Amino acid sequence: MSNFLNATLPLADLLSLYLLFRLKHFMADYVLQTSWMARGKEQPDGWLTALFAHSGVHALGTAAIAAAFAPSMIFLGTIDLFLHASIDRAKTYCGRYTPSQPAFWWIHGVDQEAHHLCHFAYVLAIVLA
Repeated sequence: MSNFLNATLPLADLLSLYLLFRLKHFMADYVLQTSWMARGKEQPDGWLTALFAHSGVHALGTAAIAAAFAPSMIFLGTIDLFLHASIDRAKTYCGRYTPSQPAFWWIHGVDQEAHHLCHFAYVLAIVLA
C-alpha cells in the first residue's frame, strides 16, 4: 500500500484516460444503447441477454482503452462486463420510479457515480500497470 501512496502518477495520463472512460460511458450508455437493451435489462424476467449485450458494449470499450494504453490490462474489459451489469441490475432492484419522482434521480445519480468510480479505478490500474 505504501508504494501506491508514494507513486507519482502522470497527470496527463490520468486526465486523458479518465476523459476517454467518460466518453466511452457516454457512448455506451446513451448513443449505442438500444431501446431493446434499455427496456430489456430492467424487466423482471428475461433481462439477462439485454443486460449483457449492454454491458458487453461497455466491456469492449474498456478493453479497447486498456489495450491502447497498457495491453496487459485488457482483462479490465471482463471486469467491467460484470461490474457494469451488477450496478445496472442493482438499480433495477431499487424500485421502478419515473423521472417525475425524486427517487428516480437519486437512484440514477448513485448508479452513474458507481460507474464513474469503477472508471477511476480502471484509470489507476492502467497508469500503475
